[in-house]
Amino acid sequence: MKIRRSERMVLISNYLINHPYELTSLSTFAERYESAKSSISEDISIIKRAFETSEIGDIETITGASGGVIFTPSISDQEARKVAMDLCGRLSESDRILPGGYIYLSDLLSTPKILKQIGRIITKAFKGQRIDAVMTVATKGVPLANAVADVLNVPFVIVRRDLKITEGSTVSVNYASGSSGRIEKMFLSKRSLKPGSRVLIVDDFLKGGGTINGMVSLLTEFDSTLAGVAVFADNVQGVRDEMSYKSLLTVTNINIKDASIAVQLGNIFEE
Repeated sequence: MKIRRSERMVLISNYLINHPYELTSLSTFAERYESAKSSISEDISIIKRAFETSEIGDIETITGASGGVIFTPSISDQEARKVAMDLCGRLSESDRILPGGYIYLSDLLSTPKILKQIGRIITKAFKGQRIDAVMTVATKGVPLANAVADVLNVPFVIVRRDLKITEGSTVSVNYASGSSGRIEKMFLSKRSLKPGSRVLIVDDFLKGGGTINGMVSLLTEFDSTLAGVAVFADNVQGVRDEMSYKSLLTVTNINIKDASIAVQLGNIFEE
């Protein structure tokens, strides 16, 4: 398909954005758009400068017979903070308080635009690390984990608290629930995660940390390692064991009597 250069650059840009973390050879573009590799290389250089200037992401060029280009999505610090500050305001609304010191998040974590932005922010925080899969626990963390996995272009796996026949053979672990204080069980299908995977755990709300500790225990059963933990919001009032994690937002106080919630930017912005 022979087209004008301006059109070709738009199509190449669109392809790279929709195929993040994938190595694409220059021959692929040359054959698709019936152009010389040298022309494609010039196009890539221009797109690379535009992407980096606008902080859309980075394009890495790999030389050699098996080389090509890889696009890594990103987000500017300014835009990330703007998104997070807006979410701080929305999360501070008094009618979000739920029994047990939890906060209603479903409306925010079911909005595609918000999820896409959060996915880019979390992904940027783990830039440069090898991540083979994203893990979460059903059900509230699923949209968020899906958004992060989509940006990373990796699979996401769902840990369940109840056994479903559709999961096939499963591996289970016991964990201490931070909210109830009871010993509970979680399950993961044996086909969900390949041995040797580096896994990013993503959850919506961190309080006691029992659920995340349970998922970390599951990783050892699959001979996999933890790449990191990311949460949409954490409650610093919660009592939990020491753990390393990155949070987009931090809830510093929930006053049920006064119907007030204090929210600030999470530690993901401290770096």
